[in-house]
Amino acid sequence: MDVADLPGVPEWLPDHLRDDGIEELYPPQAEAVEAGVTEGENLVASIPTASGKTLIAELAMLSSVARGGKALYIVPLRALASEKQADFEEFEQYGLDIGVSTGNYESEGGWLADKDIVVATSEKVDSLVRNDAPWIEDLTCVVTDEVHLVDDGERGPTLEVTLAKLRRLNPDLQTVALSATIGNAEALATWLDAGLVDSDWRPIDLQKGVHYGQALHLEDGSQQRLSVQNNEKQTAAIVRDTLEDDGSTLVFVNSRRNAEAAAGRLANTVRPHLTAEERDQLADIAEEIRDVSDTETSDDLADAVADGAAFHHAGLSRGHRELVEDAFRDRLVKVVCATPTLAAGVNTPSRRVVVRDWRRYDGSAGGMAPLSVLEVHQMMGRAGRPGLDPYGEAVLIASSHDEVDELFERYVWADPEPVRSKLAAEPALRTHILATVASGFARSRSGLLEFLEQTLYASQTDDSGQLERVVDDVLTYLQRNDFLEIEAGELDATSLGHTVSRLYLDPMSAAEIVDGLRDWGRGASDSTSASGSPADAPAEPPADSGFTTASELAEGADGSVDADADPDDISALGLYHLVSRTPDMYQLYLRSGDREEYEMELFEREEELLGPTPSEFEEGRFEDWLSALKTARLLEDWATEVDEATITERYGVGPGDIRGKVETAQWLLGAAESLASEADLDAARAISEARIRVEHGVREELVDLAGVRGVGRKRARRLFQAGITDRAQLRDADKAVVLAALRGRRKTAENVLENAGHRDPSMEGVEPAPDVEVDLDDGADTDTNAETTANEDQSSLGDF
Repeated sequence: MDVADLPGVPEWLPDHLRDDGIEELYPPQAEAVEAGVTEGENLVASIPTASGKTLIAELAMLSSVARGGKALYIVPLRALASEKQADFEEFEQYGLDIGVSTGNYESEGGWLADKDIVVATSEKVDSLVRNDAPWIEDLTCVVTDEVHLVDDGERGPTLEVTLAKLRRLNPDLQTVALSATIGNAEALATWLDAGLVDSDWRPIDLQKGVHYGQALHLEDGSQQRLSVQNNEKQTAAIVRDTLEDDGSTLVFVNSRRNAEAAAGRLANTVRPHLTAEERDQLADIAEEIRDVSDTETSDDLADAVADGAAFHHAGLSRGHRELVEDAFRDRLVKVVCATPTLAAGVNTPSRRVVVRDWRRYDGSAGGMAPLSVLEVHQMMGRAGRPGLDPYGEAVLIASSHDEVDELFERYVWADPEPVRSKLAAEPALRTHILATVASGFARSRSGLLEFLEQTLYASQTDDSGQLERVVDDVLTYLQRNDFLEIEAGELDATSLGHTVSRLYLDPMSAAEIVDGLRDWGRGASDSTSASGSPADAPAEPPADSGFTTASELAEGADGSVDADADPDDISALGLYHLVSRTPDMYQLYLRSGDREEYEMELFEREEELLGPTPSEFEEGRFEDWLSALKTARLLEDWATEVDEATITERYGVGPGDIRGKVETAQWLLGAAESLASEADLDAARAISEARIRVEHGVREELVDLAGVRGVGRKRARRLFQAGITDRAQLRDADKAVVLAALRGRRKTAENVLENAGHRDPSMEGVEPAPDVEVDLDDGADTDTNAETTANEDQSSLGDF
């Protein structure tokens, strides 16, 4: 189909597409147009990676906006939101406004009301609905990218319920769902009342195969010689062979440690193939990587990148990942060794994809388990870059003849598994049932079940009784914890329930926080257990959730709170531990040898913790308590200015893990402030200080300084050592003193003074004060905290 023949699109679009080199649509795109995607029809497009899904989305959204509507593009990851925002901003030259929203789960996003296209994660869209964003009802088109993730146990239920709510709010809403090839695309189309484009067409050929011995065995039965030389590993041989053909390689492995080790080894393979110009450019990128954080991980990554290799996993900071992705797309980095996070939609195609590890550890299986066909096919789909490569190759690695046959049967010739809803599980339904009632989508048990009938789960099961049973269990839990009132089948969210829904908390997290704060207020955490029995008595495992419920606390003693409780008595560690033991925080696990260390820590600091410590005979709860203590200690280290390198080594984490824990703690502590007010507890001041300290990574005395944009933890300490102790002093500070404290960095000093409100921030003609000395020696003048922007201040719950 010629782009001039597109119906219903803005008149400028055909010329815009031609300017981008697009004269005709790909076959799947033409099928989508014929199915009415530019005329408001619902559509599910299940087509391979790089086959034109993004243009299908653009056609739907732009035609909807041209009809006077408003479009929403839902992505699974914040990194993808930024990528798509950059893609769509090219339409601003034609008068369209693009907005992106991924953080601040308490906001109703009023500023997005005037945007024509909004890009957001499914969690953010869910929170917008909960917070009654008025512009949601103005939507005329919603596009869901990577819709197969409704199968994901963590994020799938949120996407599923959010789509059901959007369609309920907007009966005429056009719904477009995009995915790489899945096993039951027709089931998704039925659920969404949509047409279906199910195609395996690709713009360039993708050849799948298995490497074993000295040959690459391809799916068409042919073989290519691909020799392994001397002491080479198979992966190194494939990378070398690809480099000799001027191609790049993406290698998928099953753990962070394996990704880092493989990148280090493959750097030796890549180095001889680099030109002098490439080495110079890579050296510059390596220095940028070192500036992101002063950790061993950062140094290891920089060393690999300097030689043209890299690793990519969720332990890296956002800055690390972006630098690697950009260098790989620019063909400077020749090989990236990644965990499957990189297969989740970020645009990083390569000539060859090597799936080195097709098994990974699965706790539920008690050991190593094979990856799903869908996941392996997602990885394979990254092979081949249209316009750059004549073809793509996806290669699995076998260690025996028998394994060659197994891999062909298991992955190369297999169809992806069908997508199945994960909604009918109590943890998933807990938060969504409360939100559904609080936001007015259901006012009764029957109305709730009627709403849930609009979900994918309902369309996939004949056992409606299972859903009803789980719903009734969740309703009982929510009522017991004072989140819902149930009378004669009618459902009403309490004031606490409305607050919890607005805060985007798991109700179990809210109950844990309220219980801990009430226990502190009662001043009884060292004498009674959750059930009112002595804390040192042998505990019986609770029959329900495993911790005190709000209603049980209200019934205990006289239900009163100690009016004399001093909020200054709450330690930051106690608050960090409180939020670390909620379901919304991914705890650090206890490594071998950790238990004894944290049992001793617990013995020494138990009085600081909020709520009764479980008996050590309650194995699961006690271990979770210690894991939360380990997580809280990481947060405390960060908030007492322990350097990042020490934290990564002490806890066995990466820079990205630290940032993820910090962002989640910020969000949960912010929620705890609201819950303290809701429960009439005078703890907000202490919670606020703990939140600000963990946000900026500083001790109490630096809280005010670190809040100045561009300062952050290290620069705040330098300024403090130079005698500038708060924002007011910075506003009127001697510029020579500021310049000396900031190591003579003029631009940095000007920005800091401007943000503090200094009357003359210019550093022209200013020299550093010679008598100012600062003791902090951290190598680079970098402040990762200072780089955080306003809408990146929270963790997406389960970001990779």
